[in-house]
Amino acid sequence: MNTPNKLTLMRVVLIPVFMAVLYLLPDTWNYIVGAAVFIIASLTDMLDGRLARKNNQVTDLGKFLDPLADKLLVFAALFCLVDFKVISVFTAMIVVAREMMVTSLRLVAAGKDGTVIAAGMLGKLKTVFQMVAISSFFLDDILLGAIFPSLQPGSHFIAYPIWIIAIAFTVISGVDYFMKYKKFLFQK
Repeated sequence: MNTPNKLTLMRVVLIPVFMAVLYLLPDTWNYIVGAAVFIIASLTDMLDGRLARKNNQVTDLGKFLDPLADKLLVFAALFCLVDFKVISVFTAMIVVAREMMVTSLRLVAAGKDGTVIAAGMLGKLKTVFQMVAISSFFLDDILLGAIFPSLQPGSHFIAYPIWIIAIAFTVISGVDYFMKYKKFLFQK
Protein backbone atom coordinates (compact mmCIF):
# COMPACT_ATOMS: atom_id res chain seq x y z
CA MET A 1 0.00 0.00 0.00
CA ASN A 2 1.41 3.36 -1.01
CA THR A 3 1.77 6.44 1.22
CA PRO A 4 -1.22 8.36 -0.21
CA ASN A 5 -3.51 5.41 0.52
CA LYS A 6 -2.06 5.12 4.04
CA LEU A 7 -2.86 8.80 4.60
CA THR A 8 -6.41 8.18 3.42
CA LEU A 9 -6.75 5.29 5.86
CA MET A 10 -5.35 7.52 8.60
CA ARG A 11 -8.20 9.94 7.87
CA VAL A 12 -10.69 7.12 8.39
CA VAL A 13 -9.01 6.13 11.67
CA LEU A 14 -9.18 9.74 12.92
CA ILE A 15 -12.98 9.82 12.55
CA PRO A 16 -13.79 7.92 15.78
CA VAL A 17 -11.05 9.89 17.55
CA PHE A 18 -12.69 13.13 16.39
CA MET A 19 -16.12 12.02 17.57
CA ALA A 20 -14.82 10.73 20.91
CA VAL A 21 -13.11 14.05 21.57
CA LEU A 22 -16.31 16.00 20.82
CA TYR A 23 -18.41 13.92 23.19
CA LEU A 24 -15.95 13.07 25.96
CA LEU A 25 -13.91 16.20 26.57
CA PRO A 26 -15.32 19.09 28.63
CA ASP A 27 -17.04 21.97 26.85
CA THR A 28 -14.82 24.35 24.88
CA TRP A 29 -11.96 21.84 24.98
CA ASN A 30 -14.06 19.41 22.98
CA TYR A 31 -14.45 22.01 20.22
CA ILE A 32 -10.79 23.05 20.26
CA VAL A 33 -9.33 19.53 20.25
CA GLY A 34 -12.11 18.26 17.95
CA ALA A 35 -11.34 21.02 15.47
CA ALA A 36 -7.63 20.18 15.63
CA VAL A 37 -8.31 16.50 14.90
CA PHE A 38 -10.75 17.43 12.12
CA ILE A 39 -8.26 19.86 10.55
CA ILE A 40 -5.45 17.27 10.68
CA ALA A 41 -7.75 14.70 9.07
CA SER A 42 -8.80 17.26 6.44
CA LEU A 43 -5.20 18.11 5.63
CA THR A 44 -4.45 14.45 4.93
CA ASP A 45 -6.97 14.75 2.10
CA MET A 46 -4.97 17.51 0.46
CA LEU A 47 -1.66 15.77 1.14
CA ASP A 48 -2.61 12.32 -0.12
CA GLY A 49 -3.84 13.70 -3.45
CA ARG A 50 -0.73 15.79 -3.99
CA LEU A 51 1.59 12.91 -3.13
CA ALA A 52 -0.31 10.52 -5.37
CA ARG A 53 -0.08 12.85 -8.37
CA LYS A 54 3.50 13.99 -7.70
CA ASN A 55 4.85 10.47 -7.26
CA ASN A 56 2.64 8.93 -9.94
CA GLN A 57 0.92 6.77 -7.31
CA VAL A 58 -2.68 7.36 -8.34
CA THR A 59 -4.52 4.07 -7.94
CA ASP A 60 -8.10 2.94 -8.44
CA LEU A 61 -8.13 2.09 -4.71
CA GLY A 62 -7.15 5.68 -3.95
CA LYS A 63 -9.75 7.07 -6.36
CA PHE A 64 -12.37 5.01 -4.55
CA LEU A 65 -11.12 5.30 -0.95
CA ASP A 66 -10.26 9.03 -0.92
CA PRO A 67 -13.78 10.36 -1.61
CA LEU A 68 -15.23 7.70 0.71
CA ALA A 69 -12.94 8.84 3.55
CA ASP A 70 -13.95 12.45 2.86
CA LYS A 71 -17.62 11.54 3.04
CA LEU A 72 -17.23 9.60 6.27
CA LEU A 73 -15.31 12.46 7.90
CA VAL A 74 -17.79 15.11 6.76
CA PHE A 75 -20.83 12.95 7.70
CA ALA A 76 -19.42 12.36 11.19
CA ALA A 77 -18.90 16.10 11.65
CA LEU A 78 -22.34 16.95 10.26
CA PHE A 79 -24.07 14.46 12.54
CA CYS A 80 -22.27 16.01 15.51
CA LEU A 81 -23.14 19.54 14.42
CA VAL A 82 -26.80 18.56 14.01
CA ASP A 83 -26.73 16.87 17.43
CA PHE A 84 -25.21 20.01 18.97
CA LYS A 85 -27.94 22.05 17.20
CA VAL A 86 -25.41 24.13 15.27
CA ILE A 87 -26.70 23.31 11.78
CA SER A 88 -30.10 22.18 10.57
CA VAL A 89 -30.95 18.65 9.58
CA PHE A 90 -32.10 20.11 6.25
CA THR A 91 -28.65 21.42 5.25
CA ALA A 92 -26.97 18.27 6.51
CA MET A 93 -29.36 16.21 4.37
CA ILE A 94 -28.50 18.25 1.28
CA VAL A 95 -24.88 17.20 1.77
CA VAL A 96 -25.71 13.57 2.57
CA ALA A 97 -28.14 13.25 -0.37
CA ARG A 98 -25.65 14.72 -2.84
CA GLU A 99 -22.88 12.44 -1.61
CA MET A 100 -25.08 9.34 -1.79
CA MET A 101 -26.27 10.21 -5.31
CA VAL A 102 -22.76 10.88 -6.63
CA THR A 103 -21.47 7.71 -4.98
CA SER A 104 -24.31 5.76 -6.60
CA LEU A 105 -23.44 7.28 -9.97
CA ARG A 106 -19.81 6.23 -9.46
CA LEU A 107 -20.90 2.68 -8.65
CA VAL A 108 -23.11 2.51 -11.74
CA ALA A 109 -20.25 3.78 -13.94
CA ALA A 110 -17.83 1.26 -12.45
CA GLY A 111 -20.34 -1.54 -12.93
CA LYS A 112 -21.07 -0.63 -16.56
CA ASP A 113 -17.58 -0.59 -18.01
CA GLY A 114 -15.15 -0.20 -15.13
CA THR A 115 -15.04 3.60 -15.40
CA VAL A 116 -13.71 5.24 -12.25
CA ILE A 117 -15.13 8.73 -11.87
CA ALA A 118 -12.51 10.79 -10.08
CA ALA A 119 -13.36 13.95 -8.18
CA GLY A 120 -13.68 17.00 -10.41
CA MET A 121 -12.66 20.56 -9.57
CA LEU A 122 -16.15 21.54 -8.38
CA GLY A 123 -16.24 18.47 -6.14
CA LYS A 124 -12.86 19.38 -4.70
CA LEU A 125 -14.00 22.95 -4.04
CA LYS A 126 -17.13 21.57 -2.38
CA THR A 127 -14.98 19.44 -0.09
CA VAL A 128 -12.68 22.34 0.80
CA PHE A 129 -15.59 24.65 1.64
CA GLN A 130 -17.34 21.94 3.65
CA MET A 131 -14.20 21.23 5.66
CA VAL A 132 -13.43 24.92 6.24
CA ALA A 133 -17.04 25.57 7.29
CA ILE A 134 -17.05 22.61 9.68
CA SER A 135 -13.74 23.70 11.22
CA SER A 136 -15.14 27.22 11.55
CA PHE A 137 -18.23 25.97 13.37
CA PHE A 138 -15.97 24.48 16.03
CA LEU A 139 -13.63 27.45 16.31
CA ASP A 140 -15.21 30.74 15.28
CA ASP A 141 -17.18 31.37 18.47
CA ILE A 142 -14.13 30.58 20.60
CA LEU A 143 -11.73 32.72 18.55
CA LEU A 144 -14.13 35.60 17.90
CA GLY A 145 -15.34 35.48 21.51
CA ALA A 146 -11.77 36.07 22.65
CA ILE A 147 -11.46 39.07 20.32
CA PHE A 148 -15.01 40.40 20.73
CA PRO A 149 -16.27 39.44 24.20
CA SER A 150 -19.69 41.00 23.53
CA LEU A 151 -20.31 38.62 20.60
CA GLN A 152 -23.30 36.37 21.21
CA PRO A 153 -22.19 32.71 21.66
CA GLY A 154 -23.52 30.49 18.90
CA SER A 155 -23.60 33.26 16.30
CA HIS A 156 -21.00 31.49 14.13
CA PHE A 157 -20.35 34.77 12.38
CA ILE A 158 -17.68 33.23 10.12
CA ALA A 159 -18.95 29.67 9.78
CA TYR A 160 -22.48 30.29 8.48
CA PRO A 161 -21.47 32.29 5.39
CA ILE A 162 -18.85 29.66 4.54
CA TRP A 163 -21.46 26.95 5.12
CA ILE A 164 -23.83 28.65 2.65
CA ILE A 165 -21.06 28.65 0.04
CA ALA A 166 -20.34 24.99 0.84
CA ILE A 167 -24.01 24.10 0.33
CA ALA A 168 -24.03 25.97 -2.99
CA PHE A 169 -20.94 24.05 -4.17
CA THR A 170 -22.53 20.84 -2.91
CA VAL A 171 -25.58 21.34 -5.12
CA ILE A 172 -23.69 22.74 -8.13
CA SER A 173 -21.05 20.01 -8.13
CA GLY A 174 -23.74 17.33 -7.76
CA VAL A 175 -25.61 18.67 -10.79
CA ASP A 176 -22.30 18.90 -12.67
CA TYR A 177 -21.50 15.21 -12.02
CA PHE A 178 -24.92 14.13 -13.25
CA MET A 179 -24.73 16.29 -16.36
CA LYS A 180 -21.27 14.94 -17.25
CA TYR A 181 -21.98 11.29 -16.49
CA LYS A 182 -25.72 10.92 -17.15
CA LYS A 183 -24.88 8.53 -20.00
CA PHE A 184 -24.20 5.85 -17.40
CA LEU A 185 -27.72 6.21 -16.03
CA PHE A 186 -29.47 5.90 -19.38
CA GLN A 187 -27.39 3.17 -21.06
CA LYS A 188 -28.95 -0.20 -21.64
